[in-house]
Amino acid sequence: MQVSIACTDHNLKRGNGDHSKQSATSPNVVNQARAKFRTVAIIARSFGSFTPRHISLKESTGKHTGMKYRNLGKSGLRVSCLGLEQLMTIAYESGVNLFDTAEVYAGGRWVIRRPVFLCNGLQMSGLAVTKVAETERGLSRKHIIEEIVRAMTYVINQGMAMYWGTSRWTAMEIMEAYSVARQFNLIPPVCEQAEYHLFQREKVEVQLPELYHKIGVGAMTWSPLACGIITGKYENGIPESSRASMKSYQWLKEKIISEDGRKQQAKLKELNHIAEKLGCTLPQLAVAWCLRNEGVSSVLLGTSNPEQLTENLGAIQVLPKMTSHVVSEIDHILGNRPYSKKDYRS
Repeated sequence: MQVSIACTDHNLKRGNGDHSKQSATSPNVVNQARAKFRTVAIIARSFGSFTPRHISLKESTGKHTGMKYRNLGKSGLRVSCLGLEQLMTIAYESGVNLFDTAEVYAGGRWVIRRPVFLCNGLQMSGLAVTKVAETERGLSRKHIIEEIVRAMTYVINQGMAMYWGTSRWTAMEIMEAYSVARQFNLIPPVCEQAEYHLFQREKVEVQLPELYHKIGVGAMTWSPLACGIITGKYENGIPESSRASMKSYQWLKEKIISEDGRKQQAKLKELNHIAEKLGCTLPQLAVAWCLRNEGVSSVLLGTSNPEQLTENLGAIQVLPKMTSHVVSEIDHILGNRPYSKKDYRS
């Protein structure tokens, strides 16, 4: 399990490492800000912006960028429906206000200047080990979750954060966190980060909607292109410069060349025809498909160059074209639509 937290709202601008070129901001203000967030840096490099609860929860559109903004679950956080893990400058100028700054992304230094919401995945001690190891140390999952909820409540009460969320938690673990929060008058998580793409649907389409309606937990999804598989670049094998060609991604290579991987590539060829009819690329179709899910507050993008980012941001223009007919056509090709309790009742 991982924990994500979002801290109080401030502003952001790319830092160039030259501290001699400071802005006209008062030194006292800067020092106060640094002092206030020095402790936060130990926990997470993340700052968030929020929308007062009296504001409508309906989706809104940026006037100059066309970016769509949605509330994160039933919290007051108003985030761009597309979030980013890298290439922050281009994304911000395109209207993105949600950035994933987890330690696995080795980004540059940033100085606060404009309203954004950043989330940071934390690997809390004891959470990544097996249940056997937890028992050997005398720590049950329930005790660990209670400690996390208490810690995050402390972080928020100290003014270090406004909300906190989870990453890769099961529905049961999230419900346990909510129950602990209610039992001890603590603060529950407001969102879950989950993998979601054309070939990975169960959790986001079946489990998280129930949590949203029960306790208001929102969905922030990642890997909309399935580690590059959905881009179509693996159609004819593994390119030498691709991620799957790297030793550390041997698992991805095996997944691509497997029988299931070949079946996925065949389906992507069919999906590419739909993309052509809509006048977009396959990656844009895939991202727009994720966004068409009303239960998804934001989709985190992971790109390695400006061209990919610009292409992925173009999914916003494809979203209005994702009609029920188009979605049904995609479901027919994929053949993996999960069924919820609502489907069985109907």
